[in-house]
Amino acid sequence: MPNPDRNRRLLLRRRPTGLPVATNFELVVQAVPEPVEGSVLIRNHYCSLDPAIRGWLEDAPSYIAPIAINDPVRAIAVGQVVASRHPDFKPDDWVFGMTALEDYTVAVPDGFLRRIDPSRAPLTNYLSALGAVGVTAYFGVTEICRPQPGETLLVTGAAGAVGSLVGQIAKIKGCRVVGIAGGPAKCARLVERYGFDTAIDYKNQSTTELSAALGRAAPEGLDIVFESVGGVVLDTALMHLKRHARVALCGLISEYNSTTGPVGARNLWQLIVKSARIEGFFTGDFLPRFAEAQAAMSAWLAEGRLKVDEHVDQGLENAVPAFLRLFAGTNTGKLMLKIA
Repeated sequence: MPNPDRNRRLLLRRRPTGLPVATNFELVVQAVPEPVEGSVLIRNHYCSLDPAIRGWLEDAPSYIAPIAINDPVRAIAVGQVVASRHPDFKPDDWVFGMTALEDYTVAVPDGFLRRIDPSRAPLTNYLSALGAVGVTAYFGVTEICRPQPGETLLVTGAAGAVGSLVGQIAKIKGCRVVGIAGGPAKCARLVERYGFDTAIDYKNQSTTELSAALGRAAPEGLDIVFESVGGVVLDTALMHLKRHARVALCGLISEYNSTTGPVGARNLWQLIVKSARIEGFFTGDFLPRFAEAQAAMSAWLAEGRLKVDEHVDQGLENAVPAFLRLFAGTNTGKLMLKIA
C-alpha cells in the first residue's frame, strides 16, 4: 500500500534506443502533490500497460505530446479521487483516465477523465473491455472495418488485448475470422476460447511459409485486415487482399523497438491493384462516443458472447519488466499493473 505522505513515481530519465531497459527510467519518491483549482488528486489503483506507451517515449510527432524527460511515464489508469477542486468530481469517486505510473496524480479533467461505477464491473474491466481497449476494438471493427456477414477478416496480433476483442466482435457481426499470433498456445486460445475460425502461428516461418499459411486459411482472399503488427506480417496480408478490401491500421508493434528504422509496407501497390483502402485510427477519435461502446461491450459480456482475459502484475517497482512483457509476448491477456 502506498504511504499517504509519499508518492512513488516512475520517471523517464533518457529516451530508449530499441527495446527499453531499466536505466531509461528511475523510480523516485516525492511528496504527494496538492490539486490546484480545476483539478483532482487521484490515487491510482491499476495502470494499463499498452504498446502506445512505447511511442510516447520517443521525441517524435504523434497524436499526443511525447513524455518529457524527467516526467512520469504516462498511462491510462483506474483510480479514486482523494481530493477535488473541480465541480464535477468529489472525493471517493472512482475514475478512469490518463494519469501516470505513480501512486498519486493531479489531473485536469479534459473529457477523457470520467467517473466509473465499480459495482457494475470489476475495476480491471475498465482497462480492458470497458476501457480504451474495448473502445478501440469496438469502433475499429464497426466504424473502420464495417464488416458484412460472410466476409473474411484477418486480425494480426490477434492474441493481444485489442486483437482478441476484434476477432470476437467480428464473429458477432457474422464474419469468418482468421488470427495471426505467436506460438501454438496462443493460436489454440484464439480458436478454443475466443471462437476464431482458424489461427496462424507466425513464429519460425519464412515470409513464403507465412503467405502459404494465409492462403490456406483464406483461399478466397481477405475482405478486411485489422492490423496491429506491421512489417512482414502487414506485407504478407496485403498480398492476399480481395477487391475493395479494407485495412484498419491500429498499430505497428513489430517496428516500435527497431534500431534501424521502420521496415515500412513494401506491398502497398496492392491497394491500387485491388482498389482497396487503408485507414489509420486511434481511440481518441471516438471519445465522444465512449458510452456507446461501453454499452455494447457490457451487453455482450453479460450475454457470454465476449470473453476477456486480464494479466495483472503487482507493484510499481515491477513496472518496467511488466511493460516489457508486451514485446516479449509473455502476457496472457490485457496487461496492467496493480499499484494500490
